[in-house]
Amino acid sequence: LQKILILLHVTACVVVGKTLMMLFPSTMKRYILKMGEKSRMNQNPKFSYENWGPTFFSFKYLLFVLKVKWKRLEDEAHEGHPAPNTPVVTLNGEVHHLFDFMQDNRPLILNFGSCT
Repeated sequence: LQKILILLHVTACVVVGKTLMMLFPSTMKRYILKMGEKSRMNQNPKFSYENWGPTFFSFKYLLFVLKVKWKRLEDEAHEGHPAPNTPVVTLNGEVHHLFDFMQDNRPLILNFGSCT
């Protein structure tokens, strides 16, 4: 049910976004550039709006957003439920899943930290 609701929501957003891009191209360009500022996409001078702006609200965009949102459903942790088997990256850049580190019936302890 959650996937269907996400499909309907993302599809509606893409249809509205595509329609607004056709009706108000300059306004939508300013809006998309504003979003690019927040995510720092536009800080790379070799990566101009013409490279990525028109891809917003395309069919590929729809599929990508659906894939990300559906994947995030699997990553939610809830108290009293099993932990999600989320992907993790080791210090040398290898991608594994959380359960790959479990050994027999020993508890798996995750320790998060930061060095600055």
